Amino acid sequence: MSARDSLLSAYQALLLAEGHRATTLEAVAAGAGVSKGGLLYHFRSKEALAEALVERLDELVGEDREAMRSAEDGPSRYYVRTSVWTDSPLDRTLVAVAQLAQESHDGARAAMARARDGWLELIVEEVGHLPTARAILLIGDGLYFDAALTGGADHVGAAHVGPDELMPVIGHLLDSAPR
Repeated sequence: MSARDSLLSAYQALLLAEGHRATTLEAVAAGAGVSKGGLLYHFRSKEALAEALVERLDELVGEDREAMRSAEDGPSRYYVRTSVWTDSPLDRTLVAVAQLAQESHDGARAAMARARDGWLELIVEEVGHLPTARAILLIGDGLYFDAALTGGADHVGAAHVGPDELMPVIGHLLDSAPR
């Protein structure tokens, strides 16, 4: 991993663990094991770190959209099936950028909207009906939110719902969507 990637990963980890206010340049440099000067060589400011993290999200979402587009069971089922926390690079980056968006970072908000619009576009292509596609997107979003609230399937006693349980519903939506 390059020094730049290590710094960006340290920034992301700090956002996830402690929030936006804790992401001082000194804390990011310490998290990456470099001097503040080493950090400033790659990123001149916290804003530059945020912009690079948004770029990382755009790249990961692009990769995810390609996997979604080529999924054997189709984009809708792929989206719902993968709408669970797996601690993947996409998960970590998505949540870190969401932290920035909550702090009114315009670039982060735009990246979140681009991701959502990109996923919705592929579902619409498959379904052919925008309201049905939005319902499928919201089911996936709900799964992700449910996993975040309950700690996922590992949380004892949680009313956790998994993607497999909802696949018949997705099939019904796909079959009944007006064309």
